[in-house]
Parts: sequence; C-alpha cells; structure tokens
Amino acid sequence: MAKEYLEQLSSYMKEAISGRSKNVKLECKHFFSGAAVYANGKICMSWTPAGFAIKLPEELRIILLKQKGTKPLRYFPKGPIKKDYVILSKTILNDVKILRHWIKLCIEHVASLPDPVRKKSSDPGAA
Repeated sequence: MAKEYLEQLSSYMKEAISGRSKNVKLECKHFFSGAAVYANGKICMSWTPAGFAIKLPEELRIILLKQKGTKPLRYFPKGPIKKDYVILSKTILNDVKILRHWIKLCIEHVASLPDPVRKKSSDPGAA
C-alpha cells in the first residue's frame, strides 16, 4: 500500500513543482504506511491514509484551516495531532494553481528551518 502513496505523491509533486524548487533538494520516500517529501533532508509533506499533509508555520496553518475540507493532521483516530501540519482538502488537491501555492509555501518554510540537532552517541567507542 505504501507504494501506491509514493506513486501518488510523486505524481502530485511533478505536477505541482515542475522544476520550481530552486536550491532545495526534494526527495520522495516511503514513510510508515505512506510516503513523504523531504526538502533538504527535512520532512515537509506526507501522503498517508490520513490524507495529503503539508508542514506550515502557524500563521499559514490558521489561514489554511479556515478553508472547507482542511484539517489538522492526525495519523491515527486517537493519536496526537501533528500541530505543524494541515491535511489539504480535495478541492485544493484538484486545483493545480492553488496546490502549487501551498506546496511552495511549505517548501520555503521547511527549507528555512534549522537542521535538527543530532544527539551525540553515548557509546564511548563511537567517533
């Protein structure tokens, strides 16, 4: 099933981005039971049974969540809400111009974030 999500996400990305991601390396990979897009190694979008979700700053999430059919990302019915993500509506997914707009904002946001701090190994033999 994850293969199906990876193919769908790759297709959306080809249509929505079409070579517009300057200086940002985008990769589609398997992600749990779906697929995810990484911008410069940082996850920015996912396509799973929960829907197509994008990572945005708070002010843009507030705007997007006012649109019909969008909702906060929750991977499982009783699981925690992934506060940085919004699931896009079918209306947005079916409108390439609007989809491109939100994906562009998502990629710009994630690319601007600092790299995550990697935990140092507690193994004294690791170097």
